[in-house]
Amino acid sequence: MGYKVAVVGATGAVGRELLRILDERQFPVDAIAALASGRSVGREVSFGDKKVLKIQNLETFDFTGWDLALFSPGAAVSAVYAPKAAAQGCIVVDNTSQFRMEPGIPLVVPEVNAQALHKAKRGIIANPNCSTAQMMVALKPLHDLFHIERVVVSTYQAVSGSGKAGMDELFNQTKGSFVHDAPEITQYTKQIAFNVIPHIDRFMEDGATKEEWKMAVETRKILDPDIKVLATCVRVPVFIGHSEAISIECSKPVDLKKARHALRNAPGVILRDEREDGGYVTPIECVGEDDTYVSRLRIDPTVENGLAFWCVSDNLRKGAALNAVQIAESLAEQHLLGPNSPLVKAAHIG
Repeated sequence: MGYKVAVVGATGAVGRELLRILDERQFPVDAIAALASGRSVGREVSFGDKKVLKIQNLETFDFTGWDLALFSPGAAVSAVYAPKAAAQGCIVVDNTSQFRMEPGIPLVVPEVNAQALHKAKRGIIANPNCSTAQMMVALKPLHDLFHIERVVVSTYQAVSGSGKAGMDELFNQTKGSFVHDAPEITQYTKQIAFNVIPHIDRFMEDGATKEEWKMAVETRKILDPDIKVLATCVRVPVFIGHSEAISIECSKPVDLKKARHALRNAPGVILRDEREDGGYVTPIECVGEDDTYVSRLRIDPTVENGLAFWCVSDNLRKGAALNAVQIAESLAEQHLLGPNSPLVKAAHIG
């Protein structure tokens, strides 16, 4: 059985990646629509090697009869059109921040909490923040073993997390530095080329940024409501691939051998932990890969039951598009897609 799938925000970096991954993973598609704002109508995007799609206007699109919509157009747009699509009988997987913390809308990383999809009574499922998604994949097997109580994480986030504009700014500033051009700063608060910026999203009253807040509250919603999380989120001059230095404190004694075994056997995780030069994975090596890579695994002697490690992943894939497609695959596996979906019936749509 195939499905009718709409990709919303199809001209953006994540939207294009969604189309690519749907084709790569051979998701059962009977019909596909590429949607964006009116100013993009008529532009073309690729779906696989052979098929070219013309952009259709999101503002006038009728989702009636469509099974699934993968949204990545920006939170303000999702706020308007995701409920509209759901009301017309189409299950929505939203990649923006709009619905992540709303009650009744599950926040899902399939390797961690695919069972939460049954709770999508409003017909909308949220995709987590990119930095949260890869951390969840790495933490889940360790939490199952040792029961994590506290996480301290420092992120090193690629500019693609800001979209094409962020990537362009890094490229232009880097190129300009070789001819002594003054850096043009529009996307970030400071120069990003040859620099790091400890500021992602807006500042909150307690001094944390909203990106750091997201990692804390999303971890509790996905993995365990009692976990404490302290995050420091940093933008770095890398095009694709988020990195994280993670330290955890657990309620049970940590056994390094058991931790290695659990990570090696965890879905979506590749452990590469060789204690030698180059025996770890860097962001440039994970570009185009589906898995989350864990390296530098070691006991943290500064706290009781502590463990530290390094974690990298392609933020456009596992951090965004891949996770959304995996949610779609889980929906299909659990018979939650299609006109007879219990999610459609529960939401009184269709």
